[in-house]
Amino acid sequence: MHNILLIAKREYLEQVRGRTFLITTILLPAIFAGVFYLSFLSGKSSGVGKHIAVACGDAKLAGEIRTEILADPEAKATVDVFTPEMDGMLMDSDKAKLIAEVDEKKIDGFLWVDVPANGPIQATYEAQTSGDFVTSERLQSALNHALLRGRLVQDGISASAVDGLMKDVKIDTQQVKSGKEVKSNALSSFYSAYVMALLLTMTTMIYGLNVGRSVIQEKASRIFEVMLSTAKASHMLSGKLLGVGAVGLSQIGIWVAAGAVFAGSAFGMQLLSGNLKIHISPLQVTLFAVYFLLGYTLNAALFAGLGATLETEQELQQYSPLAAVPVWLSFSMILLISTNPNSPWVVAASLFPPCTPIVMFLRMGSQMPPMWQIGASVALMLLAIWAVLWFSTRLYRIGILMYGKRATLPEMMRWLRYS
Repeated sequence: MHNILLIAKREYLEQVRGRTFLITTILLPAIFAGVFYLSFLSGKSSGVGKHIAVACGDAKLAGEIRTEILADPEAKATVDVFTPEMDGMLMDSDKAKLIAEVDEKKIDGFLWVDVPANGPIQATYEAQTSGDFVTSERLQSALNHALLRGRLVQDGISASAVDGLMKDVKIDTQQVKSGKEVKSNALSSFYSAYVMALLLTMTTMIYGLNVGRSVIQEKASRIFEVMLSTAKASHMLSGKLLGVGAVGLSQIGIWVAAGAVFAGSAFGMQLLSGNLKIHISPLQVTLFAVYFLLGYTLNAALFAGLGATLETEQELQQYSPLAAVPVWLSFSMILLISTNPNSPWVVAASLFPPCTPIVMFLRMGSQMPPMWQIGASVALMLLAIWAVLWFSTRLYRIGILMYGKRATLPEMMRWLRYS
C-alpha cells in the first residue's frame, strides 16, 4: 500500500504542476460556457428581423396573415402585402417579380398563398436560405390562425369572441414526486443534466486517455525498469489510476467551487434566474462523484492495458474512438431519453456500463431513476471494472517491458496465460 500511495502522489504532483492542468482548468469551462452562451444567443436570434412579403389573391386573408406575423413579439418581422395585378388572381408574372426582389435581397422571402375557387388552399414559402425552419413554422402558424379566424368570423362569431377563443394559454409544468406536486421547468432540468453528463463525459475520456499516454511515455523512457525494482507492476498500475483520478477530482472540485462563487454573485443570480435557472440536488452531486470515479476507472483501466501494448502516442490516438463510441451511442438517444426516460431501451442503455454515467444523468433531467436501477448500474459498473482490470493488469505486467513492435492479438493472449 505504501508503494501505491507513493506512485499515486508522484502521478498527482506531476500532472497538477504541469501547464496542461492549469490551461484545461481555466480553458475548458470557458469553452463550455462560450458554447452554451452562443447556442442560447443563436436560438434567440433564429428567424428574427426578417423582411417578408405575403402574396395572396384574397386581400383580407393576406391582411390577417400580416397581422398574425406582426403579433409575434419574438419575430420582429417586417411584412409587406403583395397586391396582384389582376384583383383576386395571382399570376406567374407576380411570382417572377417577388423572385427578383428576393434575388436582389430587397426582401428575405415571400409567402405565396394560392386560394382556388374549388379545392384546398396551397401555400409556399420561398427564400434564399433553405434551412430557416423557424420562419417557416412561424408563417405556417400565422396562416393557419388567419384561416381559422376568417372562417369563425364568416360563421357569424364576433371578432372579440374569436380573439378570446384564439388567445394562447400558457401551460405550467408540475412534476409528481412521491404523490406530491412539485413545480418544475423541463428546459432547466434538461440543461442541468445535459451539462453534468457532458462534463462527466469529457473528464472521464480525457483522464482515461491521460493514463494511457502516461504509460507509453514512461515505457518509452524505460523508467519502468527502475521502478519495477522496488514496486510490483500491479502496485504501479493502481498508483497511476489513483493519482490521475485524484487530478480529475481536484479539477472538478475547482470548477464546482468557482461555479458556486459565480452563482452567489449578483451577476450570476441575475443570469441564472427565470428560464435559465439551474437546480442541482445534493443527490445529483453525490452521484456525479460516484459515476465519475466509476467511469474514469473503467476508461483508465482499458487504456492503461492498451497503452502497455503500444509504442507511441500516435498509436494510442488511433484507439481513442473506442472511448467515444459509448458517448455517441448515449447522446444519439437523447430525444428518447428526455421524452420517455423509463423506456426499456433507455433502461437497458443506463445499465450498460460504458453508457451508464451519461444515460443516467440524462434520465435525471427528466425523471430521477428508481434507486434499485441506480444501485444495479453501480454494481454492473463495478463488475465491468473488475473484468477490465483483470485483463489490463495481465497485459500491463508484460507489455511495459516489451519494446520494438506493436503486440499482436496472439501475443497478448499468450501474455494473459503467462500472467
